[in-house]
Amino acid sequence: MFSVVIFQAFYESAGIERIRMKKKKLFIVLFVVVIVIIFYMAGLEKYASLDYLKLRMSEFIDYYNTHMLFVIFAYAAVYIVVTALALPGAAVMTLAGGAVFGVYIGTAVVSVSSTIGAALSFAGARYLFRDWIESKYKNNLVKFNEGIEKNGFNYILFLRLVPLFPFFIINLVLGLTRVKLKTYVLTSWIGMLPGTFVFVYAGKQLSGIDSVKSVMSGRVLLALSMLGLLMLVPLLYKKIKSKM
Repeated sequence: MFSVVIFQAFYESAGIERIRMKKKKLFIVLFVVVIVIIFYMAGLEKYASLDYLKLRMSEFIDYYNTHMLFVIFAYAAVYIVVTALALPGAAVMTLAGGAVFGVYIGTAVVSVSSTIGAALSFAGARYLFRDWIESKYKNNLVKFNEGIEKNGFNYILFLRLVPLFPFFIINLVLGLTRVKLKTYVLTSWIGMLPGTFVFVYAGKQLSGIDSVKSVMSGRVLLALSMLGLLMLVPLLYKKIKSKM
């Protein structure tokens, strides 16, 4: 379970046997663990399935038509929590956004919500773990952080565009670097937009979708991957030019 991994990492990073754990950090970790435990104990993951979405879709649409703003804000709040804590269901919720809200509103709501969730996950990892990581691997991270500071936009955009890297891992790992929060938020928003649009658009044809994986066809994956690789071209050019 992801929450267990997070707790173990924090336990090791804080060095409980050697130093006192800061109360604020301990509270945050326990709060996250409690939420995740409640999520699974209550069986809430069943509501994040494609079958459940198809079964209740007409009800969701009817409720949205009569309580538009409430549904949008409630949906956004849940989406932010799901992405920030890496709970299952983000992909299905994105499809639901397209099916209920339509392509344009759905893309806007999902895009903003996913970016906020990513920023919270990023900030959480930075606050809880970065000091310990830097104190233990400072010499190894110097060059890496220099590269991130100079070319963070290109690196993050590449990672966001290529749908081969789990987003929550990107959030956690980059939270341990020196990349600025505003750079991370802006680049993540831009980089996640194409993939978000693909899923939201697919949600409009929800009845024809058999699985979440079927949304990302080979052509779509190839197109996004090629777009991501283009972000690395300027960096490769700089390196080749510096060696000439």
